Amino acid sequence: MPYVITSTCIDVKDGICQKVCPVECIYEGGRMMYIQPDECINCGICVSVCPVQAIYEDVDVPGEEEEFIAANVEFFGPDVTGWGMPGGVSPKYVSKLDVPLVRDHPVQEPPPKPSP
Repeated sequence: MPYVITSTCIDVKDGICQKVCPVECIYEGGRMMYIQPDECINCGICVSVCPVQAIYEDVDVPGEEEEFIAANVEFFGPDVTGWGMPGGVSPKYVSKLDVPLVRDHPVQEPPPKPSP
């Protein structure tokens, strides 16, 4: 089962998930990161580093976040980026676009930085 990025990533885009992904299947949109489900190898490394607990295996996505399963697929489709299966992160595959669910989501304040 592929992993899915959910709403707590909106307006955060920490990016550490993208850096640790061994197959580079996490791509940057305008307001959040998205996982290309056909490229994901289900390793779960991204889950362990996400600072806002935004990533779930698709079968474990909380009920109120289930629409993000389709959103992660939709981002790569013809109505948003048209990328399909890009095959790995590169400057060519960074977008200012988001799926409507994310684009229309209220702006979220970033989480506070931990004290030293």
